[in-house]
Amino acid sequence: MERFLVKLLYIFFTSLGMIIGGTFIGSLSATLSGYGPLRTMSQLAKDLKIWAAVAAIGGTFDSLQVLETSLLTGQIRMLIKQLGFLLAAFAGAHLGYVLILALSNPNK
Repeated sequence: MERFLVKLLYIFFTSLGMIIGGTFIGSLSATLSGYGPLRTMSQLAKDLKIWAAVAAIGGTFDSLQVLETSLLTGQIRMLIKQLGFLLAAFAGAHLGYVLILALSNPNK
């Protein structure tokens, strides 16, 4: 159980870090090219959201294959684990998106 929680945290913070890091580094290109970095940050966060979640769970179809196999063979425990990993990845990406929106839209 402890290993499962550690992996959940790893996946959550990986997707969170990809959103935050990707938008900050991506906004440098907007700054260098003369565009508004705050608008670019919010657009990049929106665009990177799904990719950060996919990359955090491994970036392959293995997790989807495990979902299918566990569902078809009745391995409920494995199914719940994989759903937890997916939820952690999307939660981390969404939290990063919300944080970037809060930083890039200070008056909202």
